[in-house]
Amino acid sequence: MTAPLALVTGGVKRVGAAIAARLAKSGYALALHGNSDAIPEDALAGTLRETDCDWHGFQKDFLEEGAAEALMDQVVAHFGRAPDLLVNSASIFGQDDVETLGEKDMADHFRINNQVPVLLATALHRHHPAASERACVVHILDQRIRNPNRDQLSYTLSKQALAGSVRSLAVACADRLRVNGVAPGLTLTAGEYGEEQLANIRGMMPLDRLPAPDDIADAVLYLARAGAVTGQIIYVDGGANLKSFDRDFVHLGKD
Repeated sequence: MTAPLALVTGGVKRVGAAIAARLAKSGYALALHGNSDAIPEDALAGTLRETDCDWHGFQKDFLEEGAAEALMDQVVAHFGRAPDLLVNSASIFGQDDVETLGEKDMADHFRINNQVPVLLATALHRHHPAASERACVVHILDQRIRNPNRDQLSYTLSKQALAGSVRSLAVACADRLRVNGVAPGLTLTAGEYGEEQLANIRGMMPLDRLPAPDDIADAVLYLARAGAVTGQIIYVDGGANLKSFDRDFVHLGKD
């Protein structure tokens, strides 16, 4: 039997790579997108070798006009078929607020974090055979869509827009696609958090824990297999969305 095919944007690094690794272990062939290159990080590269995964990398800068549709066309041309699963994980995360918000930052965030995922989903709808089982789209969101804070304003607004597209696309594309979202909490840090600060933030969570990349990958895999589920958002955040935080986590837990 032919392995199911997944396209994972931002799939060569960080959370996207963890999702890709889980899919490889679950028998998927993989189309892995990267922004500046499509070279998998070391842990993912090891998993791809161990699983003998049929994979190919695709480099695309989503700020370029037509990049989303071109990526889908290239994936279909390379593998000879449309993906069974599209995971929209690629995103940008700026630091603007109400005092520094600018037109270009907003445009870039909305293009990469909202417009490109929607265009990829609609391109998949056009390519996916009408007579086959529905393909699945999973948007990677952020728990702050439920209780936004005042930081990273362009990022927050763009993720809220993407969250809004889940239900709209689930209705518009229901003949060929299922569309859902996964909203993570604080997961991977880039050294900007100290151990004591992270411990304090964990203590703020209703579940007294933060999610790991594997937790997010678990949710994606569930939605990929959940044939009766569409238009839903799963929060994978230790319960963070049940509380309201005035600032981004990087500003919290320092005392």
